[in-house]
Amino acid sequence: MLKKWLRGEKPASDVTADLPPAASAAAGDQQAETPKAPDEKSDTASSRLMAEALRRIVDPARLGFATTADIDPAGGLIGQDRALDAIAFGSEMGSLDFNIFVLGPPAAGKTTAVLTYLAGVARARPTPPDWVYVHNFETPHEPHAMRLPAGRARVFAKAMLAAIDELTATVPAVFEGDDYQSRRRAIDTEFRALQEDAFAALTRKAEQQNITILRTPTGFVMAPMHDGEVVKPETFAALPVSYREDVATRIDTLQKELGELIEAAPRAEKERRLRVGALNEDVARGLVSNALTPVRAAHGDLDEVLAHLEAVEAGLIADVALFIRPAGDGESLPEPLDTARDPRLRRFLVNVAVAHDDTSAGAPVHEELNPIYPNIVGRIEHKARMGALLTDFMLISAGALHRANGGFLLIDARKLLTAPLAWEALKRALKSGEIRIEQPSEMMGLLTTETLQPEPIPLDVKVILFGERDLYYSLAQADPEFARLFKVQADFDDAMARSEENDRAFAGLVASIVTRHRLKPVTAAGVARLIEEGARMASDRDKVSLEIGRIADIVREADHLAGKSDRDTIDAADIAAAVAARRQRADRLRERAQEAIARGIVLIDTEGAKVGQINGLSVLELGELSFGHPGRISARVRFGSGRVTDIEREAKTGGPLHSKGVMILWGFLAGRYALEQPLALAASLVFEQSYGGVDGDSASSAELYALLSALSEVAIRQGLAVTGSINQWGEVQAIGGVNEKIEGFFDICAARGLDGTQGVLIPEANVQHLMLRDDVVEAVRAGRFSIHSVATVDQGIELLTGMPAGERGSDGAFLAASINRLVEDKLLGYARQARELARTPRDAATDKGGSA
Repeated sequence: MLKKWLRGEKPASDVTADLPPAASAAAGDQQAETPKAPDEKSDTASSRLMAEALRRIVDPARLGFATTADIDPAGGLIGQDRALDAIAFGSEMGSLDFNIFVLGPPAAGKTTAVLTYLAGVARARPTPPDWVYVHNFETPHEPHAMRLPAGRARVFAKAMLAAIDELTATVPAVFEGDDYQSRRRAIDTEFRALQEDAFAALTRKAEQQNITILRTPTGFVMAPMHDGEVVKPETFAALPVSYREDVATRIDTLQKELGELIEAAPRAEKERRLRVGALNEDVARGLVSNALTPVRAAHGDLDEVLAHLEAVEAGLIADVALFIRPAGDGESLPEPLDTARDPRLRRFLVNVAVAHDDTSAGAPVHEELNPIYPNIVGRIEHKARMGALLTDFMLISAGALHRANGGFLLIDARKLLTAPLAWEALKRALKSGEIRIEQPSEMMGLLTTETLQPEPIPLDVKVILFGERDLYYSLAQADPEFARLFKVQADFDDAMARSEENDRAFAGLVASIVTRHRLKPVTAAGVARLIEEGARMASDRDKVSLEIGRIADIVREADHLAGKSDRDTIDAADIAAAVAARRQRADRLRERAQEAIARGIVLIDTEGAKVGQINGLSVLELGELSFGHPGRISARVRFGSGRVTDIEREAKTGGPLHSKGVMILWGFLAGRYALEQPLALAASLVFEQSYGGVDGDSASSAELYALLSALSEVAIRQGLAVTGSINQWGEVQAIGGVNEKIEGFFDICAARGLDGTQGVLIPEANVQHLMLRDDVVEAVRAGRFSIHSVATVDQGIELLTGMPAGERGSDGAFLAASINRLVEDKLLGYARQARELARTPRDAATDKGGSA
């Protein structure tokens, strides 16, 4: 049985390659004598494919409309039921570990489909709460996260701002008013009078004792008096000692009383300040209460807000002087960091982290286009001020997890994985069920200075990652946590089966592209051509590609071409021209490769016959461009130890799949021709002029044909190229890129002139994948080029050599004058030679004596 070829994944025979940049072989073989070249017209008619088998044509009349304006646009993706069911299941599961990984080709319309589906799901869900950050008056470096009903965050923030604005206007007015000033003067007067009265009493007491108290720049000085005048020092010194001692005693007593009076002054000043503070608090309490009354009224149903307002009120009352302190006061703080408002008042404001202003919008659906670490979990910003980095809770910025909380978060997996720390941060949030904003330096243990530690926010989100299949499987293998957190796999198909119903669904998809991009209507013929191009993109005549992005690009380019021609609709010719233009823009390397062959730099024969030489076919893939490239494969044989040397492997330019193909080839030779004797063969196989890597086993049938030709010494028609892998029973198996391979050889032959002898041999299983270019189909219809399907090596060698392959008869021998007979005879000859070389001299002497 032929190996099953699954559309959507290239078979192992063509993984990465079969991609030799160039291949060619030296002409001729080492054999001195070769049979007559085969008749180039003697191919098997039953293997030749008719032109109708080379491209499946869509009849526009069967689509049932004139233009896409006559049909309804498709409401969503077509042919993706499995993926959409997985998305529906994942979105309904409430657990944080049933997240979704959407995998498929890049241009399959995955993101658009998921966004379209989630838009309806999200609208049916309740709008999640708002979140704000407020100052923590107990531990300022740990800002408090506060939950508010949807739509209330901005209202709360604006109300707090309005309250602060009101206080900036009312507090200075009240504290500068006559009522407050009179009460303040009364307190000041009271304490000033007490101090003055005490000092006056002490002065009178001193005067009664003929002592005066003098105020000097350095303090107070007491001196004796006589008749109202201060006694001069020289006069005082002439007085009797007893008198001077009496005066000194009186002065000491008065100085002690003055000292007590001076010591009591600070206590009195403190009392005065307390009285003034009480007055300020009494006045401020009324002002603050009045300013916060509208805020309390608007949010009286929220206990958490009311508790915060109590703390705010206490802080405003305690710091009411902030509103009346002069701008030039030495105690004022630096200028504002990021706002015209006084930074001393920022702790009373509200930082809106997440706000849902439209409470009827339902759950959020957020697509994060730049999933770096701070954009995922949020960031704490800083402002440079006089060489220092300053921050506060107002500089906390929310991340994608905050904005998507309560809904859905869409992220490109490759971008997420390439952003440092982002993937680990997302996993940590999903596992802990909370969003914790941390500086990257904190996560890595590098930050030792104090910073903010915002209170974490509970997480309730469904994360949807988008990526290619290889990324999904690599991630599942490399990260054990991935499978535990992303349990839902939404696998988008590359293509869908062709049917009349699906063709009409595809037409609806084209209509939706026209509507979305505001393009001209596409005619039925244009849609038919798009379906054919979609089948060609799928490399399968029975399927159509679902790479919506590429299809939309073709329609948009065709719309541009139709507009340049002043047409109101997009026709098949516009689609064909757009496809040709896209190919031409990316065709430089293909043209250079064909030019190298045309100029004889790369050796490829397209006529005549050669022993041990054949044209193999490979595919080069460069971005969206892929094209076939013929390469010469050559084989040489001699007597040896039974080894087939793969030169590509020996030179380390061959991949493991190519080496596997050569090993299978050896298994076929041994199983068919060396059942009862050793395979005493030494052979070498090579892709001529191959300077890059070679992988894949799709050239294994061509290598076998070259080897059979070298063994049988029968030449191979050089006008035929071959592709296909083999198994150990000689069955030709399907390969990938069959259309590109055929067209690559056709272009070489067409450049040299088609004469009807050129063609390509493909596996029979690949006939269902043929969607060839129109010029190839027309050349086959005109008999100037041929395409043959083969199921076995025997069928292929007959086409290539013009000789029968030959089957074993009842005597166990192959048919005389057949390829298999010639090959087996050559290998039997090698085996006899091996036995003769293995005989010892003693064996030879015994034989000689016996014959005598």
